Amino acid sequence: MKNPRLLVFLLLSVCSAGSACAQEWTRFRGPNGTGISPARGLPVAWTEADFRWRVRLPAGGHGAPVAWGERLFVTAATDEGRERSILALDRRDGRELWRKTYALPTHRPANRNAGYANSSPVVDAERVFAVFVSADHFWVRAFDHAGGELWSRDLGPFVSQHGHGASPILHAGRLIVTNDQDGASTVTALDPATGRVLWETPRRTSRSGTAYGTPCVLRRADGREELLLASQSHGISSLDPASGRQLWDAPVFNKRMVSSPVVAGDLVIGTCGQGGGAGNYLSAVRLDGSGDAESRVAYTLKVATPYVTTSVHHEGRVYLVSDGGVATAIEAATGRTLWSERLRAEFFASPVWVEGRLYCASTKGEMLVLAAGDEFRLLARNPIGEGTHSTPCVVGDRMYLRTFNHLVCVGAP
Repeated sequence: MKNPRLLVFLLLSVCSAGSACAQEWTRFRGPNGTGISPARGLPVAWTEADFRWRVRLPAGGHGAPVAWGERLFVTAATDEGRERSILALDRRDGRELWRKTYALPTHRPANRNAGYANSSPVVDAERVFAVFVSADHFWVRAFDHAGGELWSRDLGPFVSQHGHGASPILHAGRLIVTNDQDGASTVTALDPATGRVLWETPRRTSRSGTAYGTPCVLRRADGREELLLASQSHGISSLDPASGRQLWDAPVFNKRMVSSPVVAGDLVIGTCGQGGGAGNYLSAVRLDGSGDAESRVAYTLKVATPYVTTSVHHEGRVYLVSDGGVATAIEAATGRTLWSERLRAEFFASPVWVEGRLYCASTKGEMLVLAAGDEFRLLARNPIGEGTHSTPCVVGDRMYLRTFNHLVCVGAP
């Protein structure tokens, strides 16, 4: 083409119109569950007057929003969980585009911080998927982007003291649903187009068998892929995503798993704990190890480790934000503490990394922004309108955050 400016214009047009060039936030904690966004231009400091928009949601929940194109998708629950919904909203202004609601009688979880819409949807170019779980039913439902229901499948009863919270993922043409519970546990892969079961793998159970983490995919140097999961029953475990066959497990945890596994170089990191915080700990499991579970552990940390929140790994460092509000950076390979500081806040939302900064949303309604690196720096404490237990969704130069009753958009002018 003789006109280089026209060529640049056409390339930019294609990237903005199609999803192939876009960096979508399709699942809980974004690309492969890392909590890392390639976004640029997100503000460091703001006031409520700087919100791009803020809309009230029809019902409560803690599940994070996900995004594809100009749509956001989020779950909600009303009437003490008797009605469960999935909503689509316009990413530009928060306007509701459609809503699907289902009756689902249930009981109240024992934990006052738990709810009935704790998991996030997962979305691709054609469909969005959500789970609706009660004591008697584990519904998996698929919708097109216009809100038409495509199929549904009931995976059976769900037994848990504190309800459900794990989110589904999509990988290599499979919708993968984890069902680690106090009852009969499984991991199931479904055909995204039809809901047909492609494989189902039984799991061990324990007294606190319910796990709330969301899997991630490990891509080894030789091209092999593994599905990594975390639970008290199996510790850190690996399945073949094509067949569901268990490859290995390292049962290194003796308490409930709420956080999700994090790949950190040659290690995978998980945390376990309990509500009061006593006895919480982190284990870093070698991905290239062999032998029993104890020999696979590279290190264990027992001070200021998270229970609910999931950590972030970036450039050889792991950033932890404990539920009680201690932020810590460690050297990923060794566990050596680089810094550790109290933030004067509490957290159930997991931090996300954007452009060298960590965005941490507190239960009391602040977004704390920390500098990532070898030294602790608190860059800002920003209002988000009200408290949240939900992890942010980041697309382009916008952050979308679900608070207790609203969805908030923060971004550059």
